Amino acid sequence: MDTNKFNGTNYNDWLRNLMIVLDFENQGYVLDKPLPMALPEGFLPEERLTFDKWLEDNHNVRSIILAWMTNEIQKQYDRLDDVSSIMLRMKEVYAVPDRHIRYVATKAFFEIKMAEGSSL
Repeated sequence: MDTNKFNGTNYNDWLRNLMIVLDFENQGYVLDKPLPMALPEGFLPEERLTFDKWLEDNHNVRSIILAWMTNEIQKQYDRLDDVSSIMLRMKEVYAVPDRHIRYVATKAFFEIKMAEGSSL
């Protein structure tokens, strides 16, 4: 777990590892679905079960996310209860867009010079 901790520079790798764990636990849906504020009046028993399950999964995923961060970064997010809020803020601050990654890789590829005398 220590090697996968989010340290501020490894967001994309950390997120990939988090998604693997949450996929296994069937809890990934709480990453992008906001916390339901309350049950509607006259709710059905199934709605209550769904609501309670969401609260439990949100709590579990929040614990995983905070455990997989350095202490300094934990302090920035530990007051947020909603996993989707944590993830949105982290994405705004730390995410590296895929096109930037492709640009850096392509640039490095084109900057490679063939050694003189080597064949294609």
